[in-house]
Amino acid sequence: MAQKKVKLDPEAFSCTICAGLLKDPATIPCGHSYCLSCINNHWDGEDQKGIHSCPQCGETFKPKPVPTKNIVLTELVGDLKDNGFQAAPADHCYAGPEDVACDVCTGRKMKAVKTCLVCLVSYCQNHVNLHCESPAFKKHKLVEPCKNLEENICSHHGEVLKLYCSLHQKCICILCLVDEHEGCKTGSAATERTKKQKELEECRRDFQLGILTRQADVKLLQQEVEAINVSADKAVEDSEEIFTELIRLLQERSSEVKQQIRSQQETEVSRVKDVQEKLEQEITELKRKDAELEQLSITEDHNQFLLNCPVWADVSWPTYFSIFDGIPPGYFENVTEAVSAVKAIVADLICDGWPEISETISKVDVLLSEPELSTREDFLRYAVDITLDPDTAHQEIRLSRGARKALSMGTLQNYPNNTDRFKNPLQVLSRERLTGRSYWEVQWRGRAVDVAVSYSNISRAGGLEKSEFGWNNKSWSLHCHSAGYTFWQNSVHTPVLSPPSYRVGVFLDPKAGSLSFYSVSETMTLLLKIQTTFTQPLHAGLRFPNSRNDTAEFVKLK
Repeated sequence: MAQKKVKLDPEAFSCTICAGLLKDPATIPCGHSYCLSCINNHWDGEDQKGIHSCPQCGETFKPKPVPTKNIVLTELVGDLKDNGFQAAPADHCYAGPEDVACDVCTGRKMKAVKTCLVCLVSYCQNHVNLHCESPAFKKHKLVEPCKNLEENICSHHGEVLKLYCSLHQKCICILCLVDEHEGCKTGSAATERTKKQKELEECRRDFQLGILTRQADVKLLQQEVEAINVSADKAVEDSEEIFTELIRLLQERSSEVKQQIRSQQETEVSRVKDVQEKLEQEITELKRKDAELEQLSITEDHNQFLLNCPVWADVSWPTYFSIFDGIPPGYFENVTEAVSAVKAIVADLICDGWPEISETISKVDVLLSEPELSTREDFLRYAVDITLDPDTAHQEIRLSRGARKALSMGTLQNYPNNTDRFKNPLQVLSRERLTGRSYWEVQWRGRAVDVAVSYSNISRAGGLEKSEFGWNNKSWSLHCHSAGYTFWQNSVHTPVLSPPSYRVGVFLDPKAGSLSFYSVSETMTLLLKIQTTFTQPLHAGLRFPNSRNDTAEFVKLK
């Protein structure tokens, strides 16, 4: 029968001190074996204590024993080396800065593999085996290695924290229950853990649902990005085609003008050359006749002179005149003027149409749900600088502090008459148009002030229903008085049950169609939130129900 070959595990023959294969294996009285040099060095470090111990089991010896060479282990380790086995790297066994170290190991500590929640001790693989083998530790609970075990000990009594106080929301020891938590609702930490575990699972489900929802939103946003890019590329392509066509039309007209100018140039040059040629022929004929007369004039024979001298009456005298009639010649300068006029018209058309193009581009927006605002700091991210428009102020309203503050005077101010000024109600609108998310605050004093938002085309006169904030479908108004608040819109009033405050915050989100009013002190208290549809840009507004001595000021938030 063939002999069965025994498989050797090199880890069983490693020194727990140096983590290498045993060198000169030596056995100590407790039965554990080490490298002879390793155990001697370990005990040399304990000479001052006078007691020597086993690095694995902790058994002590007195006096210092002499390690015995283990012949069997020496042969087995030799076989392992012959078969090429090596011990595990040192950093595989020893505890590093981020590891939990074994509390039992002396000298260089091994990595802990378990922590006992009863003993509050962490054990390496060697020492945890001893812990598990002992019947006294059977009921102890072993968990994965834990750091900061001191947190499981009561800092006042030094006892293990086994109980939980629901009132104070903290773990306590048995002595804390007697000294500080008598009468509190307490229970075991394990029972409370079970309860909290259920809450934790519910919370995790919420988180996981939130993750799934947000992942779906991320996909939608990616689709939005793709849609934006596709739409932008299409708009650029279409615009280029339109402008290319426009350029082509201009180039065609330019070519036509050039061709027409050259054709007219050729016609006029040909006409001028015809006249020029005729004149040159007349010059040649006149020179010939002049030469004949000159020759006759120098003839000395009187008879010949008289015989050949023409009768002056029969001579065809040339008519001398200029082809130019004194009118400045009309060349092609007028053409340049005409083209320049067309250029001006085209430029005006482009300039007039460009703001509409630019505004249309700026209005491109992806409607995303904005996060809910909760703190004043959240609102201040949307703070706007509001100033009042003096051209809209009623003549009994005086503006000051850079047109931020309004005061009802009861007397007429020196304002010019204009169509934008409120005639009946004591009101004023802001200069600024509010088209995006906006937040502002109004500090008021006196008997009553209305804090409002309104379209700019609200009537300036004609009675309550047409011009007064809150009495029509063009304005929304919060009436603030010493007894509280009342909200007005389209002649319908809604009481707001809240203590009065002399500082009111307004948050407007036109795209979402929401308008909110807040009482502002150390905290922000929501007074009222309405949901509607805004069809035009809005302005902030102020109204004074009384005729004098009430003030309202837009607080400078930036």
